[in-house]
Amino acid sequence: GPKMVEFHGQQFQINSKDGKPLFTVDENEVVIGTDKLRVTGPEGALFEHSVETPLVKAEAFKQLRLESPTRSLSMDAPRGINIKAQAGNIEALSQMDIKLHSSDGVLLLDAETVRLPKLPEGTRGGSGISQGLYEICVCPDGKLYLSVAGVGSTCQEYSRVCQ
Repeated sequence: GPKMVEFHGQQFQINSKDGKPLFTVDENEVVIGTDKLRVTGPEGALFEHSVETPLVKAEAFKQLRLESPTRSLSMDAPRGINIKAQAGNIEALSQMDIKLHSSDGVLLLDAETVRLPKLPEGTRGGSGISQGLYEICVCPDGKLYLSVAGVGSTCQEYSRVCQ
């Protein structure tokens, strides 16, 4: 027709000059056989269901975003998920909770410095000079709080922070 091309058949294929299949369609799947798939629309790529790929990569000097504006975003891998920033930071932002869970292992924070800037400070549990040192205390429900360090533990099981 004047505004579309329609094809009827069992398979449709577009090949490169050297005969390599670039685009193949049949009843069951669409295969894009190029080394790189570039989607240039202003809103990126929209997938109605799941996506399976060995690599998701942004263009050089461009930001990569995986976003689900109204639902959840899930990454599943039987042998682990590795998120790496060769230069720069990794940020996880959430309006609600961020949960890190390991069902059969440990949670390892391996860094020169670990900061918890908004951790609440409990009531002074002991006397003595703290020298600016604090102890991280754990409430029975797992909530953390700071307590000014003393000679012995200054954590209190029934601190006001745990209430």
